[in-house]
Amino acid sequence: MALGKSVYSLLFRRTSTFAVTVMVGAVFFERLFDQGGDAIFEQMNRGKLWKHVKYNYENKNEE
Repeated sequence: MALGKSVYSLLFRRTSTFAVTVMVGAVFFERLFDQGGDAIFEQMNRGKLWKHVKYNYENKNEE
């Protein structure tokens, strides 16, 4: 219960700190969600994306 009171008094008691907490939380959630979605997409499409197969199609400059 002490942790809850500390968090409330530090972050949620005043409207200004509540608004800043919500904005910072939204930015972090967006980054986490975006990177997680990209990781899942790349895992599901491993071997099909250009960065995985481009070495098959690049010209080799052998002299």
